[in-house]
Amino acid sequence: MCLILFARGAHPEYPLVIAANRDEYYRRPAAKAAYWEDHPDILAGRDLECMGTWLGITRAGRFAALTNFRDPRERKIEAPSRGTLVSEFLVSGEEPRVYLETIAGRAHHYNGFNLLAGDVDGVFFFSSRGGAVQEVSPGIHGLSNHLLDTPWPKVERGKARLRAALADEPSTEALLDLLHDREPAAEGELPDTGIGIEMERVLAPALIVSPQYGTRASTAVIFGRDGGVSFSERTILQGGATGATVSMHFSISRT
Repeated sequence: MCLILFARGAHPEYPLVIAANRDEYYRRPAAKAAYWEDHPDILAGRDLECMGTWLGITRAGRFAALTNFRDPRERKIEAPSRGTLVSEFLVSGEEPRVYLETIAGRAHHYNGFNLLAGDVDGVFFFSSRGGAVQEVSPGIHGLSNHLLDTPWPKVERGKARLRAALADEPSTEALLDLLHDREPAAEGELPDTGIGIEMERVLAPALIVSPQYGTRASTAVIFGRDGGVSFSERTILQGGATGATVSMHFSISRT
């Protein structure tokens, strides 16, 4: 993922709401969201190159999601895939904080990343560039390719749009629509992450469109206080047009 917006404890009926865009090279193969044949309790898209994922949930109500930390100066060519960090948590039965603390001990093997893990009872965050595991406070948060709530333009715009969506009865369709935001950032608001001003412009909107790289999927998840979970993933085609949407609904089972 390159943008994750989420609300924890910000709505009386929906304790956890997530809206996220996955950005990736178009040449990298991926499967649409589905229940995995080898792990039927996991609902997620799948990177077919390394078999991990960028965001996923389980029938038990666990979720994890990941963004890359943008730092081209420290790229490790032989580093393992960061997407396996998400799938490992979803497969495991470890508590989110315990899992992230374990990951912290081997984070140096990977290229830079940010990892969220949790459920309706708590969301935890770890960055390989940001120190200790932390529990995320209630409220509306945004994560892109820097630390949690770094005020990049698309993070701030996304948080405002999510806040507005929560003011009404939230739906996964409304969350997907708010992610389809191609508004460019003002020149003076662009971050400097070492990739050059032209690429900063390309990557600044919530929905990224370029010839080789762009937003590939938008995902929305709503966890209800009644135990219901609504999940939708919209495919984004090369050029930015919307493709098919996969939608699922289930009740959390903790047995």
